[in-house]
Order: sequence, then structure tokens, then C-alpha cells
Amino acid sequence: MEINSTVSVQLISAKLTAILFCLLVNTSIAQADAYFSEPAYITLRESGQIAQFPGEVIWNGGPKMLYTSITPNGKTVVASSPKEGSMYIFDALTGKQLSSIATDKAAKGLKFSPDGKEVYVCNEGANTVSIVDLAQKKVVKTINVGNMPHNIRFSNDGKKAYVTLQGAAGLAVIDTKKQVMTHVIPTTGIDTPHNLDLSKDGKTVFIRDTSNQVGVLDITSGKMIKITSVGQGHAGIDVTPDGKWVFTGAIADDVVTVIDATTLTVVKSIKVGFGPHGVRASADSRYLYVTITADDSVVVIDIKSLDVVKRYPLSSFPFWIAVNGNP
Repeated sequence: MEINSTVSVQLISAKLTAILFCLLVNTSIAQADAYFSEPAYITLRESGQIAQFPGEVIWNGGPKMLYTSITPNGKTVVASSPKEGSMYIFDALTGKQLSSIATDKAAKGLKFSPDGKEVYVCNEGANTVSIVDLAQKKVVKTINVGNMPHNIRFSNDGKKAYVTLQGAAGLAVIDTKKQVMTHVIPTTGIDTPHNLDLSKDGKTVFIRDTSNQVGVLDITSGKMIKITSVGQGHAGIDVTPDGKWVFTGAIADDVVTVIDATTLTVVKSIKVGFGPHGVRASADSRYLYVTITADDSVVVIDIKSLDVVKRYPLSSFPFWIAVNGNP
């Protein structure tokens, strides 16, 4: 009887330990997942893969996956392959590769139209922008835009698309209804416009160059309002969905620069590790996600405190990031 009692106590103790362990693991996972209120998709340049967060699920893609974008409904993800001059399409829920579409030489930045029906792809080596119809899964129009188009951003109403011309010191403006380039706005003082984002009201473009500057361009007047020094090297740039902050990385440095979107002044430089490139805020403007290319990781910055709160190891040169709810 005593032996059976002892065994029973041991079994109960083992079960309680197992339950406690599961609770601790689940709590840890829940805390980690709390940083991602919406899914995020990160290109891994060297392995040609995409990492999905939360959960760090790895998808297989194509050679040198570089830029990525997600449909407004969160169902489809696309990524560019400059090595192939193509665009890959994925199911956002399963990671299944649905198609690959040839665009043109050195496909770089790409973006879904606000209605999610088309993808505009910057072909840096061909000086063109390809328009891909998502339903037909084919290029339906090619637009000549100027020297070295690198990345693209749609106006909030979707009527225009703005393209950085890295080799022409300009911002190409595309009429999306007519599917033609209407004009180029000179980016005076920003000789190599690289990546870009819009202010919340859509009246101002924040342009990151390839060296260490951010230019603030008034779209209506075409005047450069201000140029600010930031970290060294090219990088992504993101205006938080609430319109309060502008963040940019620095691939040849170790900082993310924080700019007040209203005063246009630098508020802080956050040490994150060497080689920050892709930057994207969560849809609720609570966290910022940053790809660290040299240190092979992704860091999470608390936007309230402007401090790094989490780091996820991630191999193979994490490059760009797309977040559901933040185009």
C-alpha cells in the first residue's frame, strides 16, 4: 500500500511538472508572438527563402530573394529575384509557391496596388516598371521610367505611383489608370534616391539615399523641404501607420535613425547591430521590425520607449520585410 502511494505521488508530481513545463513554454511563445499583431515576411537573400513571423516558418523561394510585398487582404505575398529578373508569388497562409513571373533585368522593389489586383515591379537593370496582373499571373504593361528605378510607393488613393530613380536623381510619377509615366520630380540634394515612404496625409515623400541622407520632398510643389543626415549606407525607410515617426536603417552602420514626422528632426539613433536594412512598423504602430544583415537577425524595437526589446537569430542575410497592414 505504501509503495502504491509513493508511486501515485511520483506520477502526480511528474504530471504537474509536465503541465508546468507546457505552461511555461506556451507563455514564452505567447510573449514572443505578442510582438507580431500581424504576420511579417522577411526575405533571406543568400538562401533564397522567406521567413514568416510569428513562428519563424521558412519558405523556399528563388535565387536572391530581395524585396517583398503583401496584398491588403493579407492572402498573397510576392518577392523579387534580381538574379532571375522575376517575381515570385506565394500563398501567405501556407507559404506555397504559386508562380514565378519574368519581369525584366534586375527586378528590385515591388509593391501591390492598394486594391491588391496588380503588382508594380521596378526593373533596375532595364529602366522599366512592370505591371503584373495578379489574377492573370502575367505582365500586362511595361513602362519606361528612367535610369535605375529602385523602389515604389503608391499614393493613398492608388491613383499615382512614385518610383525612385537611383541613377537619375528623380522621382518618377506614374498615372496608374492610364499606366503611363507623367513626369519626373527632381530630388534636389538627394543624388541617389533609393527607398521611400509617404507621410500619412500623402503630401510628403521621405526618401532614403544610398549614402547617409533622408530627403523630405513636397509632392505638390516639387520642392525638397529638408535633408537630414542619418546612418551610413543605403537602407529601407518607413513612416509608421499613425504618421508620427519615420525610421530608417543603415546597412554600413549599426543604427536605426528615428525622425519626428512633424518637426522633421532626429529624435534618436538606436544601436541595433551591424547592417540594419529593412524597417517596417506593425500595423498598430506599436513595434518596429528591423532586419540586421551582417549580424543575421531581426530585432524588435518598442516604439513607445524606442528601445530594442527582442532579437531573433535568422541566418542567410535577412534583407527586407513586409508587414500585413503596413504597405
